[in-house]
Amino acid sequence: METYTQAMQSLATDGRLRRLVPRSGLDFSSNDYLGLAQAPRIKRAVATAMEAGTPVGAGGSRLLRGNCEEHERLEAEAARFFGAEGALFFGSGYVANYAVLTTLPQRDDLVVLDKLVHASTHEGARAGRAEMCQFNHNDPQSAHDAILAWRRDGGVGRPWIVVESLYSMDGDLAPLDDLVALAERHDGFVLIDEAHATGVQGEHGRGLAARYERRESVVIVHTCGKALGAAGALVTASRVLLDTLINRCRPFIFATAPSPLMAVAVLEALAILKDEPERQQKLAQFVAFTHREIVARFGETWSSSQIVPYIVGDNAAAMELALALQLRGFDVRGVRPPTVPAGTARLRLSLTLNVDEAAITALLDALVDEIGAKRSWRSAS
Repeated sequence: METYTQAMQSLATDGRLRRLVPRSGLDFSSNDYLGLAQAPRIKRAVATAMEAGTPVGAGGSRLLRGNCEEHERLEAEAARFFGAEGALFFGSGYVANYAVLTTLPQRDDLVVLDKLVHASTHEGARAGRAEMCQFNHNDPQSAHDAILAWRRDGGVGRPWIVVESLYSMDGDLAPLDDLVALAERHDGFVLIDEAHATGVQGEHGRGLAARYERRESVVIVHTCGKALGAAGALVTASRVLLDTLINRCRPFIFATAPSPLMAVAVLEALAILKDEPERQQKLAQFVAFTHREIVARFGETWSSSQIVPYIVGDNAAAMELALALQLRGFDVRGVRPPTVPAGTARLRLSLTLNVDEAAITALLDALVDEIGAKRSWRSAS
């Protein structure tokens, strides 16, 4: 036990010891961007399904008795909604990324990850059979250089470029056109994690990668636990790649299937995206309003999306600033390494339909007050 105690003490000294904290105050930290987690339509859909006999648990893996009509109905509709050849439902976005990268890249391939892509993709790449490397964030030339170096060293397989379309901690967008073109130039693939874009970006919330959905070289992960307000993830890809996952993906084959009720919830969320475009439009208005207000107060922009990072730098200072805002009634969380690079501890302000413009104004006014009260909280960006 001494080893674990010392490790926790070391984290505490470095300002990185984490605790579970209940939700409290105005929501500026969740990923419930469209306010669907409490949507009455989703609640009614799940209640109706339960009354009709839909089980809470699947009772087994999809290849055994766990394959329910609710899963298949969701996958068929998701393929139509996103314009994909097919879709496969996983229990979480983490599992979906891990599953793809431990199954599809082959032994002679190279997985090339953006340095800031989700931890789940890094873990999947490490656990997979292919060689892996990283490229500088949002830098296609860096990715190209990595592929060329691999080829010079004898690499004979295919490269897999792995990116987020909208980055979870910086709120910036990937240069998808350049990266897809780069992969195709090298007879490779691109895995695009749409976790923070699905529901928010694109027509009817189809995401930033919608125009690539039917390309054989592109695999897309649509997380269902963020803007869709539910849980799980949908992998959209060509039929042959989905069949490969069904037949060879251990996290799919050996895991109990997601709850059929969650499939019902996600299916209703997709319907809401089509029926209620005003949610997406209202969020876009909030985003534009927030960035105008930030420029007015700070003379700079911090991002262009619903994810707004305020870089503090020091771990302890970031957490102190977050606590100060929490005490003023705002649920704002600090984010520290290893979630973000060393020296870039930050507040991650998340814009959702769970607040309004008055709340956003109040938060930014509070942030100005707190920054003015303590110089160490000034942005290190």
